[in-house]
Amino acid sequence: MQRKIAAFSRDEQSDWVAALECGHERHTRHQPPLSERPWVVTEQGRASRLGTTIECRRCERREVPSGYAPYRRTATFTADSVPKGLLSRHTTARGIWARIHVEAGRLRYRLHEPFFEELILEPGTTGVVLPGVAHEVEPLEGARFFVEFLRPPGAAKPPQRIEGAQ
Repeated sequence: MQRKIAAFSRDEQSDWVAALECGHERHTRHQPPLSERPWVVTEQGRASRLGTTIECRRCERREVPSGYAPYRRTATFTADSVPKGLLSRHTTARGIWARIHVEAGRLRYRLHEPFFEELILEPGTTGVVLPGVAHEVEPLEGARFFVEFLRPPGAAKPPQRIEGAQ
């Protein structure tokens, strides 16, 4: 999955690491012939890559970034109480990850591009919501669920809402 580069830093071995908009990091070494990234060795080269995209395999595996912790959870919803915004295509706020927890019954969780996947969540299976990835839910028989929002440590409190349907 492609994610934008937000910043660069060096690791303990002085290799360059790209901080991605999703909260993950990715090494961006220039080590010919294995990896050709001559732009990473200069400040101007790194600056030219800010805002461009790079593959994030951790997002593809739906791994919540290290250090992210819950800061808010919704009420428990049923088919009768689920907000309409959750039933149609929407995203979380920028940089915010979430987990869908099913307490009872079953919930259909649809992910839109780049995944185009449909999952049936039941108690014991958690749906991971990636920042910027459009998704929707559909309560099935006896569904009772809540959503837990996660953010990085020290982050300013993000909006207390879910962005509107797209």
